[in-house]
Order: sequence, then C-alpha cells, then structure tokens
Amino acid sequence: MSGKPSVLFVCVHNAGRSQMAAAWLSHLAGDRIEVRSAGSAPGDAVNPAAVEAMREAGIDISAQRPKLLTVDAVRESDVCITMGCGDACPVFPGKRYLDWRLDDPAGQGVEAVHPIRDEIRKLVEGLIEEIAPRGRSAV
Repeated sequence: MSGKPSVLFVCVHNAGRSQMAAAWLSHLAGDRIEVRSAGSAPGDAVNPAAVEAMREAGIDISAQRPKLLTVDAVRESDVCITMGCGDACPVFPGKRYLDWRLDDPAGQGVEAVHPIRDEIRKLVEGLIEEIAPRGRSAV
C-alpha cells in the first residue's frame, strides 16, 4: 500500500470521459494520487476528439487504451467515480462512490468535447483539493 489515495474513473467505453479525467488527475496531482480508469464495455480505442482536446490542453493521451473494468480495480481504489456506467460498477463497503454527470463525447467533434474536457478539469481540481491538497498528507 502506498498510503496515498487512489481514484478509479469509470465510463462505459473508457474512451472519452474517464480517459480525460484520469489524464487530468495525473497531470494536476502528479504522484500524490494513484489513478486508474476503466470501462464496463471498453471500446477499441480512445476517442480521437478526446485525444485532440487533451492535446490542445498540453496533455497527450494518444498512447492510452481502453481497459475493462475489473472487481480488483474497484477493490483497490478509495474513490470510484462513474460517468454513465450505470449498474455495471461493483460496490464494496467502505469505498466512496461519486457519479459525475457529463455529456458523452462519443461521436462528437473536438469543439463539442472542449466544454466536457473543461468541466472534467474543474471536477478533478475539486477532487484533488478534497482528497490530497498540497501541503497536507494524503488521506
């Protein structure tokens, strides 16, 4: 155990919202938080519009691949944040579950993804302040 908080982002395809959220959290929190992402029905590749929107923000997610949600990923995370995965997420006692209601970027162009990307950043910044603010040891 690393002693630092761990967060799992889950959406259906693990190709857009959860990938952007994981990238933002890794980028903004550095090594203060362990980051995972997965999908209940992972797609074949990360959404190209999400890749481009994140590239424009200075974050490269082009090498990321959608991953299947596993029971172990949930078990090993302190916070599980769903983004439209519905009932597919296993629930374990003692875990914190949040549901971020965000538009799905699937099938949308990069212009439509910009506000989703920016909303995810705001949510991630709030999460960091809550679970691992600078100058305070991890919860």
